[in-house]
Amino acid sequence: MYREDLKQRFRQFSIRIVKMVDSMPRSISSDAIARQVIRSGTSPYANYRAACIGKSDKDFLNKLKMVEEELDETAQWLDLIMATDMLAPTRVRPLYDETLELLKIIVSAIKTMKGKLDNNL
Repeated sequence: MYREDLKQRFRQFSIRIVKMVDSMPRSISSDAIARQVIRSGTSPYANYRAACIGKSDKDFLNKLKMVEEELDETAQWLDLIMATDMLAPTRVRPLYDETLELLKIIVSAIKTMKGKLDNNL
């Protein structure tokens, strides 16, 4: 997958996160979770864009690790939203699945970059 394609995929993912959060019911617990998931769910887009303009391979790798952490956190919040029925699981599941798919892509990119850096030593 090309970097520009992945940037657009992260952009669409962020838009879906925003729309999901805006549709959550208002309560103390959902407001708290909404704040968390809006941060973790939109930051991969910004962090991936930053990775693409990284100054070095190490910088790129470090930013990819940030993307990985934020995606993992987003998956955790989406799982909690489904488990507590804050939103219908059938509505959240496709976004959760996309989170896991993006996470797999980023983990693969991290492994590739680590291998590249190890071979350059």
